[in-house]
Amino acid sequence: MSRVCELTGKGPMSGNTISHANNKTRRRFLPNLNEVTMISDVLGQSFKFRVTAAALRSVDHRGGLDAYLAKARDEELSAAALKVKKDIAKAQASA
Repeated sequence: MSRVCELTGKGPMSGNTISHANNKTRRRFLPNLNEVTMISDVLGQSFKFRVTAAALRSVDHRGGLDAYLAKARDEELSAAALKVKKDIAKAQASA
């Protein structure tokens, strides 16, 4: 399972660990991923995503999963999140 956020596309970054003696060794900064169940108000269904803590705050700030996915760019979303976004758009168009 890859360490990439399904909503923001944020993945591991690389950098240096710097010791007290100023020795530099390469390291990885991993995103803070959490397995979360989110509920779509339009579809009335729940979905499981692996999401960063920052993305969770963004979803709350925008007013829920439906509003977040409506504004999110398709390149950032995973295949599962993209499918949910299209299902929500279809349901809103028919309603």
